[in-house]
Amino acid sequence: MFKKAFDSTRAPYVLSCLFLATVATAVATGQMVLLLLPLALLGAWWALQNGLLLFYVLIATIPWSVEYYFGGTLSTDLPDEPLMLLAALSAVSLIIYRQKLSKPFGHPLVLILVLQVIWMAFTVSTSAYTLISFKFLLAKSWYLLAFVAFPLLVLITKNAWRNIAWVLSISMMVVTTIALVRHAQFGFTFADVNRSLFPFFRNHVNYSALLVCLLPLMAALYFHSQNRNVKSVLFVALGIGLVALYFSYARGAWLALFVGVIAYFLLRKKGLLWAYLLTLAIVVSAVFWLQHNNRYLAYAHDFNTTVFHTDFKDHLVATYQLKDVSTAERFYRWVAGVRMVKEAWQTGFGPNTFYYHYKPYAVTPFKTWVSDNPEKSTVHNYFLLSLIEQGVMGLLLLLFLLGALFYKAQQIYHRTKDVFWKGGVACAAVILAMICTVNFLSDLIETDKVGSIFYLCVSFLVIADLQTKKLKGF
Repeated sequence: MFKKAFDSTRAPYVLSCLFLATVATAVATGQMVLLLLPLALLGAWWALQNGLLLFYVLIATIPWSVEYYFGGTLSTDLPDEPLMLLAALSAVSLIIYRQKLSKPFGHPLVLILVLQVIWMAFTVSTSAYTLISFKFLLAKSWYLLAFVAFPLLVLITKNAWRNIAWVLSISMMVVTTIALVRHAQFGFTFADVNRSLFPFFRNHVNYSALLVCLLPLMAALYFHSQNRNVKSVLFVALGIGLVALYFSYARGAWLALFVGVIAYFLLRKKGLLWAYLLTLAIVVSAVFWLQHNNRYLAYAHDFNTTVFHTDFKDHLVATYQLKDVSTAERFYRWVAGVRMVKEAWQTGFGPNTFYYHYKPYAVTPFKTWVSDNPEKSTVHNYFLLSLIEQGVMGLLLLLFLLGALFYKAQQIYHRTKDVFWKGGVACAAVILAMICTVNFLSDLIETDKVGSIFYLCVSFLVIADLQTKKLKGF
């Protein structure tokens, strides 16, 4: 029935009837917000006819999107978040239109994501701030629909994925060039880096995280391009990207670049998954060692000497001396976060509720000048955040997903001889390793800039797995 109603010849009449019915209902009830319904349906119908174009536009806007506050706690990212909603609605419409889920939706990686959402929904029900947690769950749902479900429905060809890589790279390089020119006017100073990024990025951390993740994408385009002129342009773009990454003054992104290079060689040597497991073992051991007999208290900083440094050399020196305020504040929140886990390890405190709970668990010796936290930021470690807000099961599902992604990337890379899929999988694996690195010092998976790239890597690996199995005759 749905198929018949949304046949290309009948859709305008169906939508017109819905529009008239909605207008009549809105006028009769006084609920003018109902007028948005036919607009959403019209957008979904257009997306059904132009799915790839919609997604290209969405991808192009990611580096350019700005945070817009309506007042109070209500905010959005424009223009990419409305486009995400449209893509999510379109994904649902396509599934209904086809009246069955396509093969990619039964893939193990997708099933792990589904389990994550189910568990998150359960932790919403146990949250002390149910409405806040529910809003977070809704946002998570349309991220997954937009960047996993929609790509699995429309991005099934090599050409489509190649276009995505080009659109992302070109869009980001234009923004990066603008940021560099503006930063040059301030003398490339550390203190002014955030000013040069406004309004497209909240700070240099978000900017550098997206930039470093797109460098492997440009490198893949460079090595797989057959046109000398195109290769020359990409070579220059990579140079600009590296210069921009240096002047972003983001230590986490620099570390991520190094980890990405190591991850590529580990992938080639079939050691990527083992390296991931070893890293987990080291981190868990370090946490238990620091916790034993309260050893972590020996690393508390001096409140009076822990300040923000406007000179980057002083900033780096202060980092390893534990006198940099951003590093010290991370310790302050990490300690509070670990103490929170002891109280609610089963289901956590609820999605997106860290800020409302953590201060009573903080330890005074780790307090800094910015501990008042007026911007209401979180724990600055996505893994710890998952444990705090969603309990042990939430963290285990995240770690299992990452392990499955690295395992699948390594498996596909060594199974296929196809140059495109091999290069694309290597690129995805490197990006995922970089995202893990920056999210050990931040929590960016839920942001439009980095979260979109993370979930695109997931959907790409699903498609790559199915396509390379088809080539092998599995």
